[in-house]
Amino acid sequence: MEYKRFENMIVARIDRGEEITEQVKAIALKENIKLAEINALGAVDDFTVGVFDVNEKKFHGNHFSGAYEIVSLHGSINTMNGEYYSHLHMSAADETGHTVGGHLNNARISATCEMFIQVIDGTVDRYHDEETGLNLFLF
Repeated sequence: MEYKRFENMIVARIDRGEEITEQVKAIALKENIKLAEINALGAVDDFTVGVFDVNEKKFHGNHFSGAYEIVSLHGSINTMNGEYYSHLHMSAADETGHTVGGHLNNARISATCEMFIQVIDGTVDRYHDEETGLNLFLF
């Protein structure tokens, strides 16, 4: 992974074999990012995305492997209890155009990933909401 910072914008390239969430965390920690928006595209060959069931308070993940293009990857970097936290969603399409997606748990790059991280001057922490089971923004 390599990246370059332009004031409040970071342009990153995540390379073949690297895992997206690990690289986002590495950038955030190195650059001391407390709040940011993420957008990316690229290609993956192994990933898990899914849906959080609020009634069960449980994440249901779906694992995929093969040739997939990232149609959309977006989310946020912020903090929970003052520590790094990210929330990412990804949609990816196979060679037939069939698209799957959801909350991103992990994804391995097969070719490249081009990522833009818009750093926001400020902080927004999170707290665990017992009713939904989710970690929500705390203002």
